[in-house]
Amino acid sequence: MKKKVINDNLSLLASTVVEAMQDKKARDIVSVDLRKLDTRITDKFIVCHGDSDRQVDAIAQSVEEKVFKELKEKPWHREGFENKEWILLDYVNLVVHIFVEDKRKFYGIEELWGDAEIEKFENFS
Repeated sequence: MKKKVINDNLSLLASTVVEAMQDKKARDIVSVDLRKLDTRITDKFIVCHGDSDRQVDAIAQSVEEKVFKELKEKPWHREGFENKEWILLDYVNLVVHIFVEDKRKFYGIEELWGDAEIEKFENFS
């Protein structure tokens, strides 16, 4: 029974993160489900990019605020707020990656985990 509660919490966290990203018009939002991989470091990644460092910062702030407001959770670790090219918010079983577009292409997070199940979300313009 505990396994289901964890999965329900993960689903709720993931959907809250995606909504917060969509609120700030994040681009190409994807969920990378790593749970079936032996080499996983977390259960899921949520990845997106913004058009500028200001938008990347706004997306990250939106994620943190919405997750705390709705779920009372803060990231265990956060980094990248200095240069705002790749912000990482680590919620332990879900890690959020927010890039500027050229850094996202350069690091290719989705391609690194090509065996994972990937779900794409709609862009809002």
